[in-house]
Amino acid sequence: MIKNENSLSYAQAGVDIDAGNALVEAIKPAAKQTSRLGVMSGLGGFGALFDLKAAGYKDPILVAATDGVGTKLRIAIDTGHLDTIGIDLVAMCVNDLVCQGAEPLFFLDYFATGKLDVQAATQIISGIAEGCLRAGCALIGGETAEMPGMYAAKDFDLAGFAVGAVERGHELPSDVQAGDVLLGLGSDGVHSNGYSLVRKIAEQAGLEWNALAPFTDGTLGAALLTPTRLYVKPALGAIRAGGVHALAHITGGGLTENLPRVLPDDMGAEIDLGAWVLPPVFRWLAEAGGISEAEMLKTFNAGIGMVLVVASDRAEALAGLLSEAGERVYRLGHVTESVGVHYSGMLA
Repeated sequence: MIKNENSLSYAQAGVDIDAGNALVEAIKPAAKQTSRLGVMSGLGGFGALFDLKAAGYKDPILVAATDGVGTKLRIAIDTGHLDTIGIDLVAMCVNDLVCQGAEPLFFLDYFATGKLDVQAATQIISGIAEGCLRAGCALIGGETAEMPGMYAAKDFDLAGFAVGAVERGHELPSDVQAGDVLLGLGSDGVHSNGYSLVRKIAEQAGLEWNALAPFTDGTLGAALLTPTRLYVKPALGAIRAGGVHALAHITGGGLTENLPRVLPDDMGAEIDLGAWVLPPVFRWLAEAGGISEAEMLKTFNAGIGMVLVVASDRAEALAGLLSEAGERVYRLGHVTESVGVHYSGMLA
């Protein structure tokens, strides 16, 4: 090969292959902890293998979901608090999967950055592994892309990809009827939607991320980085107990737009806004941003992160089961024969 004094290397172009290899080695123990029945091969190959029969499925339907964390990443980057943003990434994907009645089986991540910081990346991907552990799925692969010129040195983006399975004939939603009860599960804060508006409100209020949070102890940045709640295991427990007709993950679009996605076209829902108390973070957002009630319910989860649509004769038993699993359960209302989500009462 011809060499000359003007020859360049990939490292000189801003991409450090050795750092990428070091990251793979650093995250292998965390990924290994997430292994579950069905995993045949994981990190290191050109692809990962998963055996559905070994996972216990006889006639499975595969369900796939992909998502990101949105501009919540900006707060994580600006504050340097990187250990929980990976949990958000997993939650946004697997909470969607369980709405189809599916058990999450495995997860892959995409991490792109301007300059690979092995320590920071290890924190982020360790958070992804933690999310997978909580959801019962395996972290079996991913991609780390160092892209100078596309991202500022410390900036990064995340995307997640989850695959699950449900036995044929058990897919959700199914058999939703007028009169079915809506059980809401409490959220752990803003989760991972609406952060462009959150950031705008904080800016207008003149608050830096290291300022004391107006609605809780600690800093504003730390409070807003509370990770998205994982509903997978309690939701699967409820599904297996019987009587669950549908689930709706309350993300961007809030209750107003997400609940109708799991209802028949000729049905709607009646929700009592007095059934739960608006968490302090949303009360602050509403007051500081002058946000109307309708906008709150359409932009944020407003304290309800997941809704289960259940048979009326199973509502009490399922509410008890979910409470025993550690969820805060609210009887929100019921399915109606009139299209759309209709609210009564006021957010308190």
